[in-house]
Amino acid sequence: MQAAKRVASLCAAVFNEMEVLKRQVEARGMKVINLGVGTPDRPPAPHIVQAMHRALDNPQNYRYPLEGMPRLYQAVAGWYRQRFGVQLDPASEVLVLMGSQDGLAHIAMAYIDPGDIALVPDPGYPIYACGIGLAGGEIHPLPLRAENNFLPDLDSIPPDIARRAKLLWINYPNNPVAAVAGLEFFTRVVDFARQYDVLVCHDIAYCELAYDGYRPVSFLQAPGAKEVGIEFYSLSKTYNMAGCRIGFAVGNPAVIEVLARLKSNIDYGVFQVVQEAGIAALTGPQDCVVENARTYQRRRDILVDGLARIGWQMPKPRASMFIWAPLPPGYSDSRQFALELLERTGVIVIPGTAFGSCGQGYVRIAMVQDDGLLEEAVQRISSCYDFTA
Repeated sequence: MQAAKRVASLCAAVFNEMEVLKRQVEARGMKVINLGVGTPDRPPAPHIVQAMHRALDNPQNYRYPLEGMPRLYQAVAGWYRQRFGVQLDPASEVLVLMGSQDGLAHIAMAYIDPGDIALVPDPGYPIYACGIGLAGGEIHPLPLRAENNFLPDLDSIPPDIARRAKLLWINYPNNPVAAVAGLEFFTRVVDFARQYDVLVCHDIAYCELAYDGYRPVSFLQAPGAKEVGIEFYSLSKTYNMAGCRIGFAVGNPAVIEVLARLKSNIDYGVFQVVQEAGIAALTGPQDCVVENARTYQRRRDILVDGLARIGWQMPKPRASMFIWAPLPPGYSDSRQFALELLERTGVIVIPGTAFGSCGQGYVRIAMVQDDGLLEEAVQRISSCYDFTA
């Protein structure tokens, strides 16, 4: 039986390669410290867990949750109003998703036909390009480079490409490069989208993991943003609910309607027990969010300051759960360095090239272990390398 051509390129070779080497390292008796996959390691706050416990006892919550709970849609709109000052109509400008990845993957199916062009960041979160590929679209990469603060240079897009493009992906705070963007950039994006009739999709999953007093902004805060785009948000990182699978898309009502229509033919909605947890997260005490960010900031400092002592210099991110680390002196190949690091120290990081060709020269480090393990990771690397010479 021959698989469809559309799935031929879905397997990311570098991730498989890292997994094979990980098993080999573990077979030698070395405990692996995984700083690769960006999955939260902390639990949800007690009030969120308690809301799920209560909901489990309600037999009504085991029916198909076709339309979603109005209280959750209202909670999303209230959270956006309080956090960003953005007004949303819960009935037409909010769509609850099975995690933001649900929407990130399906929006391309809703808007991209075979041969259509999408503007996709490089490096970028893999689902952006994957979704376009599954829909039969063509990708025009937007290089994210340090000299431009890892923002795409919209002026460098050839006009004939821009006129053919139907969709533009942006993601700030960013995964993998951990960059941030402000309203000035988002305003330029709105102008570009209006000029070329492009749908903007902004992934804002990491907006509450911010440090040193920095407060990320929403794309929808830019004047006219709701006319040209939507924004995807996840409760996974902010509230440590990754396994619950709940997020939402907000913004342009026509786009929300199209995405909702597509999804109504694919799934039956989010388990109502999880929806109750989402309501508790968005409307309940937010001190857990502050503590979460404080924890990641401490982890960032352990890694960046500790590795700087052996000459591996990397910028401290202002937001996200990742460090986008330039390769240390003496190395130029991301894959080679990541494999060597795992082999010698048992510490997993992801080669930057896993996220696009412009990731060459970098590795992504996920801050997803507790302080003690991060300190051990620094100690292991320090005992095997000295980049100060």
